[in-house]
Amino acid sequence: MLKKIGLETMFDFILVVVGAIIIGVSLSYGFGTLSAPGPGLYPFFIGVIIVPLSLILLVKGIRAKQGSSLFSRETAVTFVFMIATFCLWIIVMPWLGYVIVTFFATYALAKIMRLEGWFKPLIISAGTAFFIYLLFDVWLYIDLPKGVLG
Repeated sequence: MLKKIGLETMFDFILVVVGAIIIGVSLSYGFGTLSAPGPGLYPFFIGVIIVPLSLILLVKGIRAKQGSSLFSRETAVTFVFMIATFCLWIIVMPWLGYVIVTFFATYALAKIMRLEGWFKPLIISAGTAFFIYLLFDVWLYIDLPKGVLG
């Protein structure tokens, strides 16, 4: 008997199709060489990652009992808060600068993932912001928005 297809299963199928399209389009861009990678190399590998992982989720979704969900309501809410944090990170970065926004975004993500207390998230946030500063500003010399620090 054919069971009712849920939204998650349809989304997983769409991901498989999108991954296959990414692979197909990236092949037309070309891979380049090892010394000079072409524009199709990165999208190809992203597509190669998306397709099998989506297939695994699709198979799990089809085999799951009807009415059961791979994701609970709590997991979905956590996911929405994480996406909102990433979006705010991008929106606020030009005004506050990448170091300050990275600190607050990392703290928010730590609390969203239910890291206990306030000291551990602060340490992780400070370490991440400092590492991001070292990586992009000191080592790679990449100009990211400085915001109020600039």
